[in-house]
Amino acid sequence: MSPRAQWKGYLKFGEVSCAVALYAAVSTSERISFHTLNRETGNRVRREFIDSQTEKPVPRDDQVKGYELNKDDFIVLEPEEVAAAVPESDKVLHVKAFLACSDIDDVYFDRPYYLAPSASASEEAFALIREGMRRKKVAAIAQAVLFRRLRTLMIRPHGKGLIATTLNFDYEVRSARDAFEDVPDMKIKGEMLDLAKHIITTKEGSFDASEFDDRYEAALTELVKAKIEGRAIPQRKPAKVAKVTDLMEALRQSAGADSRKASPKHASQKAGSTSRKAEKSHTASSSRSQRKAG
Repeated sequence: MSPRAQWKGYLKFGEVSCAVALYAAVSTSERISFHTLNRETGNRVRREFIDSQTEKPVPRDDQVKGYELNKDDFIVLEPEEVAAAVPESDKVLHVKAFLACSDIDDVYFDRPYYLAPSASASEEAFALIREGMRRKKVAAIAQAVLFRRLRTLMIRPHGKGLIATTLNFDYEVRSARDAFEDVPDMKIKGEMLDLAKHIITTKEGSFDASEFDDRYEAALTELVKAKIEGRAIPQRKPAKVAKVTDLMEALRQSAGADSRKASPKHASQKAGSTSRKAEKSHTASSSRSQRKAG
């Protein structure tokens, strides 16, 4: 069954345009979901908006948006006023520029969508845009009104189609300065850095999403299954967390080295030193033999 399009419109750059459809690339519908029940009756409960002063339920028609100026002092926004403020959609993804994907910090990435042609007459133009970006190794930055908001998207080739990722606005992304303000400047070097690089090298690999399990979802599934079948609820043993008191010792253990042995670098230096000592000993022994023979 074909997926339902989240949005339909046109992708346009210059005078070239094509009809496209946007499909959700990520979904949470497969996750286990729960309802809130009344423990005594077993019935589902529903949410109600309650007036904070009268403590009476407020019907939907009497609910309006309000912007708080001061504590308990609001400006009321009527539904038609909010609707009028929403940007009008022309159903067009306007390409503003082309740039390298690496030019955009991924902290701005919001949500990915698949972008595909929505009409056979647009397939050639769609393929032209896709292959042009693929050959030039660039992404397109476009804007459109999606889901009642003006959004910026990064569009890039993906297989036979395109991926359109909505981007966070600058004001939505917090500065890293506050988060990193108390991180001290430290220089790591020598054996400690060599061991860290060695561990990284031994664990190099490639990303495969299928290798990563959602253990929380799996645990919930097992819990529900056990309840249905009347089995004992599985008890999870708490994970043992080793307390690191010696960073160098932890690095050596991670690298598979015994703490009593030298690191690979120092071991090679030691081996070289031992070899030089043996060579000197052999040379001295040969000299003594020659003098005795003389």
